Amino acid sequence: MNHRVRMMIMKPLSLRSSSRYVPFISTLALNSTPVNSISTFSRLYWSETVAETAVVKDDVETVFRIVSSASSTRNLKESLKSSGVFLSNDLIDKVMKRVRFSHGNPFQALAFFNYTNKRKGFYHTPFSFDTMLYILGRSRRFNEIWELLVEMRRKDRYLVSPRSVQIVLGRIAKVCSVKLTVESFRKFKKLVPEFDTACFNALLRTLCQEKSMRDARNVYHSLKHNFRPDLRTFNILLSGWKSAEEAEGFFDEMREMGIEPDVVSYNCLIDVYSKGREIEKAYKVLEKMREKEISPDVISYTSLIGGLGLVGQPDKARDVLKEMKEYGCHPDAAAYNAAIRNFCIANRLRDAEKLMDEMVAKGLNPTATTYNLFFRCFYWSNDLGRSWSLYQRMKKTGCLPNTQSCMFLTRLFRKQEKVEMGLELWNDMVENGFGSYILVSDVLFDLLCDMGKLVEVENCCLQMMEKGHKPSNVSFRRIKVLMELANKHDALQNLTEKMAIFGPSTQVQERVENVVEIPDLESPPC
Repeated sequence: MNHRVRMMIMKPLSLRSSSRYVPFISTLALNSTPVNSISTFSRLYWSETVAETAVVKDDVETVFRIVSSASSTRNLKESLKSSGVFLSNDLIDKVMKRVRFSHGNPFQALAFFNYTNKRKGFYHTPFSFDTMLYILGRSRRFNEIWELLVEMRRKDRYLVSPRSVQIVLGRIAKVCSVKLTVESFRKFKKLVPEFDTACFNALLRTLCQEKSMRDARNVYHSLKHNFRPDLRTFNILLSGWKSAEEAEGFFDEMREMGIEPDVVSYNCLIDVYSKGREIEKAYKVLEKMREKEISPDVISYTSLIGGLGLVGQPDKARDVLKEMKEYGCHPDAAAYNAAIRNFCIANRLRDAEKLMDEMVAKGLNPTATTYNLFFRCFYWSNDLGRSWSLYQRMKKTGCLPNTQSCMFLTRLFRKQEKVEMGLELWNDMVENGFGSYILVSDVLFDLLCDMGKLVEVENCCLQMMEKGHKPSNVSFRRIKVLMELANKHDALQNLTEKMAIFGPSTQVQERVENVVEIPDLESPPC
């Protein structure tokens, strides 16, 4: 069977129902085909799975490169048409994921999203839609976000979900006040199919993560009469408290409302007690869970391990890793990270390294968080050699650094004036799509300017802008002054023109206050 035809059978372009995103085999084939024929079809399908997967990967790479390199929307459309790639939901999801994690150009991503959205009978998946919202939010393109929400609401009213609400509010809350965040939340009443407790929970989770628990508590009390709080509501409010008294208050209120706590609720109490160095109370909660036949999970023990480290008992925390197994709970990477952190805090790096080796021996891959625990120690001891060796180990094992890793390394490079190392890290970021260009570039550009490397800083600026990220005004002003002094007028003119693409600098607060008005959603689109 032809590959393109088979892909269309397995992944339909559109079925306006809850199952339209799910690969299916037609009911006609299932009802009318003999058993032997079905078996033959199954063997044929599965025997070609490996080859098909390889083709899909190639198609994803092809489309991703088209989206990343397109010079205009017209060029993007023409390149996609000439590629011959069938743009299925699955492929689009994978491309959008690549764009997100490679910190791709948000305008090119939006052009690709809109192009596919305009195809007759096509509907985006919730994943691709929410990913698009995240990409725009990360670049603070709030006007485009609201416009996209309105457009998608008109086309598919069920696509705007509580998850979408949380993504948008999360980006707004990062740069705006609680008041503006709540006002933005109210706008969703016209956008989501049901403005219910799930949306309320999305707001509370956003405030807990981006603002403070006190802000979340105040908003909860002011809006709780408009919604019906559920178990998830209280679990959100219980998480993250530094005050055991506040957490206990919500725990009591939950039970007064007849809502029984679950393992997540108890984990929140263990966490707040552990962070407050009240280890005995944390152990009592564990015992109470077992009495109620609620089995503590890996999160329960991880919080306890962190608390033992805070009270200066890293060895006892390591023993918890062994005790967990006796209760049928096996430690994961996060549990090991908590134990490793304790030894790093105690400046016992050899013990920390042994635990990291133990992780690997048990088949657990160290994460960027694991490596950052060591990067932090090496940074404060100004140990560039061990930091660089650790970074090389990360690359060898295929673990991509995150922004924190890049910042520890880049600040060390600046301290010790290591230009080549800084450029190698930067090139790795550009090629593999990890880390924040904006944060890392500020430090790296300072290093390059200090060392008079104007050609290199120009190249880095261009790479950054090609990815859709604008260098900070502080960095660009310094580069501008140095280029003027060096008579590099052509290079400066080129950078200035490319900076102009991003528009004039404005305050984020003003941009969010003046977001586009949501029109009457019942009227037909213009």
